[in-house]
Parts: sequence; structure tokens; C-alpha cells
Amino acid sequence: MAQSIPKIGWEQVSPAPVVLVFGKESFLADRAMQRLKSLLVMEDPELEVSDLDAGQYSDGALELIASPSLFDEPRLVRVANGVKATDAFITDVLRYLEQPVDGTTLVIRHDGSTVRGKKMLDAIRRTSGALEVACLPLGKGDMVPFARNELRMLEREATPGAIAALVDAFHTDIAELANAIRQVVLDTEGPVTEQVVRTYYAGRVETTAFAVVDAVIAGDVARALVTLRQAIATGADPVPIVAAFAMRYRQLAKVSGATGGGPQVARQLGMQDWQLNNARKDLRGFTDAKLCDAIEAIAHADHAVKGFERDPQHAVERLVRQLAESRAAV
Repeated sequence: MAQSIPKIGWEQVSPAPVVLVFGKESFLADRAMQRLKSLLVMEDPELEVSDLDAGQYSDGALELIASPSLFDEPRLVRVANGVKATDAFITDVLRYLEQPVDGTTLVIRHDGSTVRGKKMLDAIRRTSGALEVACLPLGKGDMVPFARNELRMLEREATPGAIAALVDAFHTDIAELANAIRQVVLDTEGPVTEQVVRTYYAGRVETTAFAVVDAVIAGDVARALVTLRQAIATGADPVPIVAAFAMRYRQLAKVSGATGGGPQVARQLGMQDWQLNNARKDLRGFTDAKLCDAIEAIAHADHAVKGFERDPQHAVERLVRQLAESRAAV
């Protein structure tokens, strides 16, 4: 039967009689369960929290824990390891779903790696008032929006270049990315810029997208290709690499059409003084036609690395070679 309950992201989770936290991304699952507990505690600080392991479950334990207490305190029953649920647990959950206990929130974690408990999952998805929190691994295109949302939740402004730098350095592990964002926010003040990220995480960013862009802008074809291959060999993804090129060349395009200098012009362009000065240095030797060609090449590469070509690494190497050779010819 088709799923009938809402399927939401971790940041949308809210109290419900039954909540299924489903998917392989444990970091997002932990976030969902932490948020759910926080919301329930805000509703009533006397919340009673109980934990069960579905893989070591004994018959009747759910009914005992979920039953109303003498003083009717609200209850949160957190169930881990749903993917290894015992037959007794599945049977008890199916019985419980027929009449969930008022004031009790039952949250079940299942990573979806096997079909164990499918009958239970199907029943939850048919239960009126239940919710499913989708905790799927983030793809290439999801990391930048995730980082942007993390910064928004921390009430901190960040430049596109800073976000690209963070994703470029920590894209292989979502928990590392989230922790890196929180750390740089806690340890710095003011808007988070690319320079702040590159300074704070120098060891992680030294062979990443921005080092490749620097070599290309300098017209050093050999260094650009070597740096690119080092970045890819250490796990850098082509998508944020191309995003770094797009950010830098858009910046060059903005500066190429600006006249005057100083803080006022920099503010009008949404830049820092040093960014404006560096961009003007980088523009030496660029004609409007060459800049347009470069931006068009970056747009084509962006499509290529997002699934329009079979080999995204070849697409980004082609872009790097094309832009670096163009600069070297100046």
C-alpha cells in the first residue's frame, strides 16, 4: 500500500504519536531524535524518556514502558536498531499501532539496510498521525544547501565563497562539515568569508578548489592540473570545484564593470576591500570577450559535473586546462 503519512526532513520533525526515523544517514537521524526530545521537553519538562533496543527486545516491554504513569507524565520511547527487530518487538509494535497511548511518543530508528520489519514499517506508514523522517545520505548537490542551512540556524552570515570552501574541505563527511561550521562560527566574529575559512582550516583547504582556481588565474597550467589531481585524489568532488570557479569568475565580472575604489565600491559589490583589490589584479590581461568565454565554459562544466556527462572528473579537468591555457596566453 502506498505511504500515506508525511515524509519530512529532520529539521521539520515535531511531536507525534509515532515517528519513524528511516534511512542510512545516522547524523541526520541523531539530529531528528535530538530535536524531537527538545520539543517534547519544551512542552513538558517532566518528560519521561525510555530507551529500547529492538534487536534485544523482550515480549511485553513496550506495553509496560508506554503505559500511562501514576501522574500522567508524557513519555518518549526511543527505539534503536529497528533493522534488527526481534519477532516479539514487531508483534508488539503492530499491536501498539492499533491504539497508541495518549501522551506517549514512540520513535523507531530503522536504517533501511535490510527489509527486516517490513510489515511493521508498512503498518507505521499507514497509521494516522504518524510521521516519517527521511534520513538519506546527502548527494553532491545537497551539501551546499545543507551548509547554508547550518549557518542560518546558527544565525551567522557567510559568503558563497566561504560556503564553497567549507563544502570543498569537508564534503566527505556530513558530521565533519556540520562540526566545522559550528566551530568556525564559535571561534570567529562577523560574516564568515572565504578568507576566514581558508585561514581557519588551512590544513584542509590547501589542495582544494580554491588552490586550483588560484593556479588557473595565475595562468600556471602545470600547477593547476597537478593541484586539481591532488584535490581529486584526496576526495574533493568536482561539483564544489566548479562552484568555486563560478564564484570567483562572477566576482571578476562584477569588478570588471565597476569604476572607482575604496570601501564604498566594495560594499556596493558585496565584497571586502581586499577582495576588490585582488580581483582587479586578477583582471589584468582579461578582455570582456575572454571573461565571457570563461563564464560560458564554467556554465557548461557545471552541467557536466551534475550528471550531463558520464565522467565529471574529465569535465572539470577540461575546464581547468581550458581556463589556465587561456590565461597563460595573455
